[in-house]
Amino acid sequence: MNEPSSRTFGNEDALPRVPLPTLDESRARFLRWCEPLLTADELARTEAALDEFVRPDGPGPRLHAALERYDAAEGVHSWLDTFWPYRYLGRRDRIALNANFFFLFGDSGETQVERAAGLIAGALGYKLRLDDERVPPVVQRGRPLSMEQNKYLFSTTRIPGAEQDTVRAPYDAGGPSTARHIVVFFRGAMTRLDVLGPDGRPHTLGELAGALETIMKAGPSPEPSTGHLTTKARAEWAASRDALLALDDRNARALDDVETALFCVCLEDFAPASTQEACDNLLHGDSANRWFDKAVSFIVFGDGSAGINVEHCGLDGTTILSFVDALLGEPAAEQSARSGAREQGPPAAEPIEFVLDDALRADVRDAAKAFADYAAATATACVSFDDFGSRDAKRLQMSPDAFVQMAYQLAHKRAKGRIGATYESIATRQYRRGRTEAMRVVTPEVLRFVAAMDDPAASADDRRAALRAAADAHVRRAKECQAGQAPEQHLWELQLIAKRRGDTEPLPLFDSPGWTVMRDDYLSTSSAPSTNIRYFGFGSTSEQCIGVAYVLLPDRFNLYLSTPRPVADAMHAFADRLREAVRELAELLEG
Repeated sequence: MNEPSSRTFGNEDALPRVPLPTLDESRARFLRWCEPLLTADELARTEAALDEFVRPDGPGPRLHAALERYDAAEGVHSWLDTFWPYRYLGRRDRIALNANFFFLFGDSGETQVERAAGLIAGALGYKLRLDDERVPPVVQRGRPLSMEQNKYLFSTTRIPGAEQDTVRAPYDAGGPSTARHIVVFFRGAMTRLDVLGPDGRPHTLGELAGALETIMKAGPSPEPSTGHLTTKARAEWAASRDALLALDDRNARALDDVETALFCVCLEDFAPASTQEACDNLLHGDSANRWFDKAVSFIVFGDGSAGINVEHCGLDGTTILSFVDALLGEPAAEQSARSGAREQGPPAAEPIEFVLDDALRADVRDAAKAFADYAAATATACVSFDDFGSRDAKRLQMSPDAFVQMAYQLAHKRAKGRIGATYESIATRQYRRGRTEAMRVVTPEVLRFVAAMDDPAASADDRRAALRAAADAHVRRAKECQAGQAPEQHLWELQLIAKRRGDTEPLPLFDSPGWTVMRDDYLSTSSAPSTNIRYFGFGSTSEQCIGVAYVLLPDRFNLYLSTPRPVADAMHAFADRLREAVRELAELLEG
């Protein structure tokens, strides 16, 4: 590659393509990845199903050949171009709490209105730079990363569909958003607020703050908040949206205001009593005060603490981290001045009101209750380490991520009495349209390490050697995933090709123990390392899963855990064992 372009999207076409593994490579890796989780009989059945799939006259080679043709087709950027929309937009359950993720920002010492106005100003400055491609491309180890996801930060909204959702995004229609407004939520009422003047220049911080104060003095909405409907399962929400559109033309205008808005600002009328309460409200909150389909929603509490809730279909954590770091990395006044903000008088503001009939009012109330019950059925916990961070792991000559992942495995075994499938998200933005790869953490070395830690016959040297071997294996696998050398998404896309074609030939591989057990998460893990982020979080992915979102910084380590309430005791036991495991492993490596 020549000298990288300094334009935001200037490197996209020159980035290398996501490597497409061969069928033989994915066969070998898949068996290696699932083997530690299977009995001998389960492994034999999986191997037989896999051999049936990849035989020369079997379905695997035909499906892979179709994928190769697709990858080589004009206009296709990656063999995953169809996979990603299906993975995110094809899910039919609710995205609120299940798919959206959040960040809790560091405190700024500002009032609620000051904080909200500052976030708006910073976001507007970022948008204007993005429009002109003046946001510098992220460079990692001298290589530019894909910035494609930045196109989905502003005026982007997921639209529910009966069978698959779609996305309303300005760049998909040809370029940056021309919208000048945001949506402000307060006590379930929605207000359209013009934050850019007629000439596209931002309003000043003072004008934004004044407008927010005025909005917070307005009376409540006469109707229940339509935002509740965004918590429904997708096909059900699609039916509700159709009912809104059919009832009254004013609803089309209201939806248009929300869907084209640059982003949402959700002002809460309370101060969270604890960090965990703040995190829980960022994850789900009162759905009257949310539009979960919106790509970006800033949430600001009564005490000025704040965070962000993100719709995941077009945005991964690494993109949001860069965005948030830009917003929080310098004072809002400086960002506002640099954006060209000038006094233009009070920003235009008007209520966004939906017309509801009795059936839709009942629909909204039912959605609100169902989601409140669902949120209440989710248990969460914050775990903080003020005496351990990535600097300590490096001092102990270990990859920080490998260290904490090994601590998770040991804690899980001690809390639940077993090793379970563990997912870790690995970023692959060095590739064209690259997003993430699915890494499976459990290796044979992990099994040996966990066994050694609780083997009374194992010496400290034995345990230390087992820990280092497991960490080294973890690093090797993470590098393979970063290089696109992983089996799961490849095999999954072959399954999806067969489904999209309407093939009726059975594919026993995808019912085999290896496929089902390896993907049945007991731990779902992802990290967000930024000094501007206190906590990062998302919901769990299955009935026995613990969601583990972690912020690992040089001097500290914070986690937000989530799991279904029926297994909350196991999550709390995991948290307790994790505190012990981190200390125990650090002491072991000190020896």
